Amino acid sequence: MRLSAPVYHLKRKARLLSRQQNIPLHAALDRIAAGEGFQGWSLLAARTRTAVPVSELYSRLSSGDLVLIGARPGHGKTLMSLRLAVEAMKSGNRSVFFTLEDTEKVVLDRFPAIGADHAEFADLFEFDNSDAISADYIVDRLGQASRGTLAVVDFLQLLDQKREKPELMIQVQTLKAFARARGVIVVFISQIDRSYDPALKPVPDLSDVRLPNPLDLSLFDKMVFLNNGQVQFKAAS
Repeated sequence: MRLSAPVYHLKRKARLLSRQQNIPLHAALDRIAAGEGFQGWSLLAARTRTAVPVSELYSRLSSGDLVLIGARPGHGKTLMSLRLAVEAMKSGNRSVFFTLEDTEKVVLDRFPAIGADHAEFADLFEFDNSDAISADYIVDRLGQASRGTLAVVDFLQLLDQKREKPELMIQVQTLKAFARARGVIVVFISQIDRSYDPALKPVPDLSDVRLPNPLDLSLFDKMVFLNNGQVQFKAAS
């Protein structure tokens, strides 16, 4: 699909729309994407950026890893998590997508954007958007999961949004202990702080992760950061 203008022009148009109509930038980006024939900005971006060598990224993950995927809205963090889930399923492993953000239709509609057919993996892919999602809930759901199962948590900053749920630090520690004991891979989608300036560094890093509540980021074993089609992978030292 041919765009009406280069991506950077469309982003500029979205920023202007955001200011004029006093709406969040991610909402403005989605409106611009809709005008170009896409269901959302992440789908538009996925069609216009260089293919990410996800198979290589997946090969660097190990059973028991806690993985963080961070990016600003519209830069492909959800698509990256689904790509990793597909790689896991290609290897015969189960993938579970836990989300406090999206509907099942929204998530399944993203499979074509990453060149995957959900029907091919229907027996290995599970979706869960229960309001009860928390570390304890995930541990319970994955209690019998086989080694190599990949779970996506969408997204990190929503886990402790409800007061009755444990603090974020406690939840991540719980999931780390579980992942290590069970041999599953837990991938957290994470927001990046609005203060991140791509003019200062092309890709965000751990210092840019938005933390409304305390969290020891050293709990994560692997990190993937995205911005404008660039991908940066880091392993904990």
